[in-house]
Amino acid sequence: MAGGLKRRVGVVLLTFYGVGIMIGAGIYVLVGIVADVTGTYAPLAFLFAGLIAVPTALSYSELVGRVPKAGGEAAFVRSAFGSPTLARIVGLVITLASIVAAAAILRGGVGYATMMIPINPALLTTVFGLGLVAVAIAGAMESLLLAAAFTVIEVIGLAIVAYVGLTGPVSTDWQAAASLSAHGGYGGLAQGVIIAFFAFIGFENMVNMAEETIEPHKNIPLAILIALAVTALLYAIVTIAVVRTADSAQLAASSRPIALVYELATGRNAGFLAVIAAVAALNGVLAQIVMASRILFGLGHESKTLSVFARAHPKLGTPVLATALAGGSVISAAIFLPVQQLTETTSILQLGIFVLVNLALLVLKRRHPSSAFRVSGVVPWIGMFTSLGALAMALVLV
Repeated sequence: MAGGLKRRVGVVLLTFYGVGIMIGAGIYVLVGIVADVTGTYAPLAFLFAGLIAVPTALSYSELVGRVPKAGGEAAFVRSAFGSPTLARIVGLVITLASIVAAAAILRGGVGYATMMIPINPALLTTVFGLGLVAVAIAGAMESLLLAAAFTVIEVIGLAIVAYVGLTGPVSTDWQAAASLSAHGGYGGLAQGVIIAFFAFIGFENMVNMAEETIEPHKNIPLAILIALAVTALLYAIVTIAVVRTADSAQLAASSRPIALVYELATGRNAGFLAVIAAVAALNGVLAQIVMASRILFGLGHESKTLSVFARAHPKLGTPVLATALAGGSVISAAIFLPVQQLTETTSILQLGIFVLVNLALLVLKRRHPSSAFRVSGVVPWIGMFTSLGALAMALVLV
């Protein structure tokens, strides 16, 4: 059952993959949590979170051209610092972060699905999780095609919400135009930024598809930049529509904030949006399972201890054992851990890795100035310091 990954993915599917992860996580699951601590300033929290992500996304874009391997961050760190041990630690931390992220999104998706399916949440979590594991094992193209279909459905749902939210009645919070101090001041905004940052976690998933992407040094940077731009635009429009329509207390108390906005704006049942939100969440979960399995696959090539994961099915071209382990861990975490704790933990872990990845690019740029895709030398410095600042805030506030 040994074999390599199959290189069949192009820029279009990869872009859908990235957009689907980011909009599924932030809008459909986290908007209520962010609004609870920032009120009508929630769009600002998402804006700042996106700005923190941009320089690091550019650093990832150059690094994948330099080190186009499935191990992603672990491969970057090993190439820069020459330490297999540090690379393994980074890889395992990122794997843990992706499992935690997937579990958080799965919890949110099940919350929407139980609106229509009166079934035990733990059972539904298990059924959804096992179904996604089966798709991830079936093949990378199959996973990304399903992700693309899910993403189209997500965008349609967000367009509907944006329209009714921007044209319907306004909330008392929006009418009052309360100052930032009324929503926890700068501390509340900073906490909102840290939580909202989770919404932009996704571009780093894309680099782990390097061994399955055609011309990764060209297609992955392009896909990352397009996905980030599309996601930022969607966040700006939809988050404004959400806080314009619903008060922060209403959003915080709701397990289905997007559906709530539709109901408040139109007075009609939002069952169809619950379906779309559940689809969006499943899209994010699928992407994270695929990511975690590719990291384990990459680590298996670098470590004898983890070598059992460095095997791809000869026909399917997917790392079956790594995918099964990642999926099983996601299901367990989704059932037993709370969503907000999961998102905060993921943000802290990811910010720490972002610092290290930007530092790795600085080292590699000095050692080998030329690269297939290059960004300005100031970009990794900005990425490193913004990530450090965000990490410091996260450790103080969370």
